[in-house]
Amino acid sequence: MASVTPGSVENGESHVSPDRPFRFYDNRQKYLAFVNTCNEKWQVAKRAALELGHLRPRPPALRVFDAGMGDGTVLSHTMRALHRQYPTLPFYVVGKEISLEDIRLSLEKLPDRLVEHPASVFVFTNLYYAEAPWLTPRDADKAKDINYRFVELDGHSAYEYGQQLGDMDEFLVDGWQATASRKTGNPLYVKPSVLVIYRRDQRFLLDSVIPRREPQPADFDLVLASQPWRARMDADFKVRYVLGPLTRALGPAGRLLAVHSIGNDPGLELVREIWPDEDPFQVNRHELLRKLDAMLGDAAAQFELGASPDDQAIFQFRMHTLPDEIAESIGTSTLYAAWNAAIYVAQIEDQRLEDALSGSAYLEATAKILHKHNGLWFNDESFVVSRTAG
Repeated sequence: MASVTPGSVENGESHVSPDRPFRFYDNRQKYLAFVNTCNEKWQVAKRAALELGHLRPRPPALRVFDAGMGDGTVLSHTMRALHRQYPTLPFYVVGKEISLEDIRLSLEKLPDRLVEHPASVFVFTNLYYAEAPWLTPRDADKAKDINYRFVELDGHSAYEYGQQLGDMDEFLVDGWQATASRKTGNPLYVKPSVLVIYRRDQRFLLDSVIPRREPQPADFDLVLASQPWRARMDADFKVRYVLGPLTRALGPAGRLLAVHSIGNDPGLELVREIWPDEDPFQVNRHELLRKLDAMLGDAAAQFELGASPDDQAIFQFRMHTLPDEIAESIGTSTLYAAWNAAIYVAQIEDQRLEDALSGSAYLEATAKILHKHNGLWFNDESFVVSRTAG
C-alpha cells in the first residue's frame, strides 16, 4: 500500500489544523510493520507482470507511471519484469509519492535498476493525481515556482550511484515538505517538486526522454495504481480525483492496473470480532468502472472498461509466518503482527483502537482467527482500464 493522497487540492484545502484527527493509515510504524510482514507488494507486482505482454510501446521510450510508490517495492519488481520483457528499450518512469520517508526508501532501490537497465529516466514527484502524469501543477502560480532538480549520476556501479543518491537528503527534506488539509486531514505538498534522475553516460541516448521544465505529455504505456485511495471514500470521489485523471494519462494501447482491498477474508473476519458491523470495502470494481464510464462520457468509446470475472480479478496475499508459529500457543510478536495487518488493511483509525487495546480481547480474537485459518490472508481486487490503439 502506498501513502494515500486523494486530491485534496481540488477542494482548495491547504491549511494545517492543529487538532486534525490522526489517521491510522498515515502511521509510519504500522505501515512499515505491515509491509515487512505481508507479501502484498510481491503479489501486486506479479499481477502487474501479467500486463507487460499487452503493452505496445512507441519511441522514444516505454512509459510507466506509478500512482503512489510507497516504499518502491512494487515499482522495482515491475522494473525487473519490464527489463526482462524489453531489455533494449529506454524507460521513462514517473513515481508519484508525497511521503518523504517513502521517497528515501524508493531511492535506495534505484542503483540496481540503473545498473541492469542503464537507459532509464526516473522521475519522482509529489504532485496530485490530476497533475503528476503531466509534471505540472494546475495552479499557474505554483507551476511557475515548481521545484525541479536534475541529477546526472556518474560512475558505473550501484555503489557509486547509491552514494550520490544518498547525498540528496537536503533537497528531499526541502522539496517533500507536507502539510495537512484543514478539512480532511489529507497530506498536501508545500512545494510542488520534481526530481529527475538518469545516468550521465546515457544522456545523449535519453535526450528525447528526459523531461523539461514545462508541461509534459502523459501517454503512459502502463499505469500502476495499487491502493491509491482510502477504502471508505465513495465511488464518485475515487473516480473523479484518482481513476479519472489516471485513465486520461494513458497513451494509445496503454493499460492501467488498479488494485484495492475487497474484504471477505480472514483479515476482515478478525476485525469484525472486535467491531461486528465494520464494512470498509463497500465499492467494488464494477461500481468504479460504471462511474468511470459515466464520467468519461463520449470519450469512453476510446477505452476498454470491462471487468474480469472474480477468478481473474481477485487474488490473495498472506502474512508471513514460520511453519511452527501457528501452534497451540502463538507467540506475542506473531499476534501483534497479525492484528496490525488486519487493522491496517481495514484502515481502522487510532482513535477507535484505544478502547480495543485497553483489554486482551483483540489478542484472543487474533489467536482464534489464526488457528481457524492456519494463518492470515487477505483478498485484493484488480481491474484493468485500457485505451484503444488508435
